[in-house]
Amino acid sequence: MPRSITVDQPNGDLNPDIQADYNEAAQVLADSPRAAAALLRLGLQKLCVQLGQKGKNINDDIAELVNAGLSPTIQKALDALRITGNNAVHPGEINLDEDPAKVVALFSLINFIAQKLITEPKEIEALYDALPDDAKTAVEKRDKDGK
Repeated sequence: MPRSITVDQPNGDLNPDIQADYNEAAQVLADSPRAAAALLRLGLQKLCVQLGQKGKNINDDIAELVNAGLSPTIQKALDALRITGNNAVHPGEINLDEDPAKVVALFSLINFIAQKLITEPKEIEALYDALPDDAKTAVEKRDKDGK
């Protein structure tokens, strides 16, 4: 009987190619946690591009996000995903085949990062955009006068 490990669906605000990597990682997770982690690391690299970074070096991309004011909690999530994914493709101290639960957690991290950096700002922007124009003008004036 085949082993089955289930994870949540990918955040719908992730670009389609990232969702495809996420879903492929979910499909191979039970048979190869290392392969799943490597696919999620690839998804992270693409997520950095979606977040406006170069996507050439994940560590540099995270540093740029930190310099732009990224929350320390999200930075830790990004680094946990990056480092665990790196250990899947490079010899390291984490044996993912012995501890697939670490890889399962990576799926949650991708969704957490997307929720905080893409979904929530989009939802707040939509709520703000729905405010009456005169109220938004008053806010802009307040902010301009406060500087």
